[in-house]
Amino acid sequence: MGLVKKNNIRDYWTSNPMLSTPFFGTVFSQDRYLLLLRCLHFTSITSTDPLQKIRSILAPIIKSFSEVFYPSRDLCIDESMVKWKGRLSFKQFIPSKRHRFGIKLFVLCDVLTGYVQDLIIYTGKSTDIEMVSDVGMSGSVVLTLMKSFLGKGHVLYIDNWYSSPSLFAHLLHHKTGACGTVRSNRKGMPKFRAKMTKGEVEHFNTGKMLATKWHDKRDVYVLSTVHSGTMVTTGKVDYATGERVTKPLCVLEYNKKMGSVDNLDKRNTFVDCSRKTFKWYKKLFFYILDVAVFNSFVLHRQITKQDITYPHFRENLAHQLLEDFQTTRRASSGGRPTLDNPLRLSARHFPSLLTQTPGQGSRTRRRCRVCHTTTRRPQARMVTKYMCVACDVALCVVPCFEEYHSLKHY
Repeated sequence: MGLVKKNNIRDYWTSNPMLSTPFFGTVFSQDRYLLLLRCLHFTSITSTDPLQKIRSILAPIIKSFSEVFYPSRDLCIDESMVKWKGRLSFKQFIPSKRHRFGIKLFVLCDVLTGYVQDLIIYTGKSTDIEMVSDVGMSGSVVLTLMKSFLGKGHVLYIDNWYSSPSLFAHLLHHKTGACGTVRSNRKGMPKFRAKMTKGEVEHFNTGKMLATKWHDKRDVYVLSTVHSGTMVTTGKVDYATGERVTKPLCVLEYNKKMGSVDNLDKRNTFVDCSRKTFKWYKKLFFYILDVAVFNSFVLHRQITKQDITYPHFRENLAHQLLEDFQTTRRASSGGRPTLDNPLRLSARHFPSLLTQTPGQGSRTRRRCRVCHTTTRRPQARMVTKYMCVACDVALCVVPCFEEYHSLKHY
């Protein structure tokens, strides 16, 4: 359903020739699918945990992310949003995100592959983080997500909500480099020149930590423990002056390695399996499933070295699940009649005898569609042995066959 988008969930089983997708009816009946979806329920015995409904499901899935894959040197942390506009005590508003209202998550990603290594769901004061007083709330989020990777030589990229000199010093003490934009009023930041022209840059270096102010269209403040104050060319040319564009190395590296979480959201936007629901925890459950599928896509590419696209991978995954778990459906004995065929007025049609029914021999008869539903004359219960094979409709040869294929309202 993430690959085949429809406006209404019942449209996946519609018999309307313009909208029908026969595949879904061969896997599930509509009533059975809606029953299973309605019965999807989560619960827990605790009462004070905001995530009590879904924690027992999320915890093992998130734990498995870090157990099956070890990341490369570079990591990044950013926020992600699960769209939700209903009532919820820990709903957040982030104007820079595509879905501005929703459930906020702090996501740790591997920069090289985009693999989601760990995530924390923000629930206010009860968020699952280990508070460290020296670095505040935002720094504690970073240290909680990086707990398993401290002291192993990783380099972390973060934005200005997390960055601070105290956090970078703490990470450096644990042999972990860091680079990120930073707010100019953070405690411990040096005093830069107030006004700078475009392209100007100013550095402060303690030998272990670099603070940079670079003026592009606006002032950009960057903190790093892994870069020097080198200026490098970007490969672009300023269309106004004709000169090559140069940037501080820390800014260039930050721009290159800070988009993994946004890339995850972008990829899942086109193929996500979430849908409208009154239960926020169902929306969160389907989001975590999409993240798990994305991680499996990354692992598949790493192991097989195949250059396969994400939608194609999801299609292959659906095929494999059906091969392993699908049971053959019993043919339906009834159901709703098919809707009007829009091709009946334009295609080529020829009368033919009705298909023989086993046990009835040549006595096969069906009710004439026109005689039974006409609005131009009194309706009658006429039966006929002729039909239009292209339309799969029983019709009297005269005059119903001609009227059905030449009149819009017969």
